[in-house]
Amino acid sequence: MKTRVFMLLSLILLSCSTDETVISFNDPVYFPPNNSDTWETISIESLGWDSARLQPLLDFLDERNTKSFIMLYNGRIVIEAYMNGQTQDAAWYWASAGKTLTTATVGIAQDEGLLDINSPVSSYLGNGWTSATTEQENLISVRNLLTMTSGLDDSVGDGTEPEDLLYLADAGTRWAYHNVYKKLQDVVAETSNETWSSYFNTNLRDRIGMEGNWFQLNDFNVYWSTARSMARFGLLSSTLGNWNNEQIIPAEYFNESVNTSQNLNQSYGYMWWLNGKESYRLPQTQLEFEGPLIPNAPQDMYAALGRNDQKIYVVPSQKLVIIRMGDAADEDNFALSDFDDQLWIQINSLTN
Repeated sequence: MKTRVFMLLSLILLSCSTDETVISFNDPVYFPPNNSDTWETISIESLGWDSARLQPLLDFLDERNTKSFIMLYNGRIVIEAYMNGQTQDAAWYWASAGKTLTTATVGIAQDEGLLDINSPVSSYLGNGWTSATTEQENLISVRNLLTMTSGLDDSVGDGTEPEDLLYLADAGTRWAYHNVYKKLQDVVAETSNETWSSYFNTNLRDRIGMEGNWFQLNDFNVYWSTARSMARFGLLSSTLGNWNNEQIIPAEYFNESVNTSQNLNQSYGYMWWLNGKESYRLPQTQLEFEGPLIPNAPQDMYAALGRNDQKIYVVPSQKLVIIRMGDAADEDNFALSDFDDQLWIQINSLTN
């Protein structure tokens, strides 16, 4: 299917390198205006990239069931492509990439004094929100939900009612990818006296010009939006939560979010996946794998990863935000797949 690609304008590439997640505001970042379809673009040629590698990248994406693909440099669109029946105005689901929206919103709520991530979840939801004993349950902090270290049994399904949330280990002693993170949304709703969607829309979505909505699907609360809205959040996430000189997500909290958050999975922050670490763990296994999460991706990259290859890649050292939405590239998967590394081979051939 023919791919639509949008490229224009020019800017000089300024490079920087770092071993840690550090973002500089020395160079002005472009922010698309809210409530507008306007979004400045920049040409591949002006960045010194290899334009001959663009079509192979697009062909690769098309063949791997991609629907939307966007690359931003310093906020401006370098590539915007839609394929396999998708259009710029059509919404698609974020799957678990949307967990990072919950992360951001929790940080905003904490900054407003509504909650403290180091406090027990039961101090906001009351005792009995799990099937654990009161003593066991009181060990589970908001931060444990952000870091996937609740200690609750991840093998019994994705339900979040008390009968579904069974004690397996003390909080903080075991890392396991678990849908119990959804209770963070309940904490925000409880402490703000609003619905989760209402608080999220007012305090995050509308402030950066995103569109989209949450929809309940079985046991999951899934966000749907256009690729451009996902790119807006990716851009916000590339600037330590700052949007056009307004600090939306507290900078210190966001920095915590995109650095190792516990000693069980080096490649996991507050629901952000982190590249360049010595080891990583994956959903549905207790195995530890050596090496970086995505070997061919930049070491300082952090990513929001969702089922069937929904992706937000943020690379501070290269001033890149990359969005991929669509069906599974190869087969149904939970978050990370071989597609990530293969895609970065293609991206590197374009940008290097």
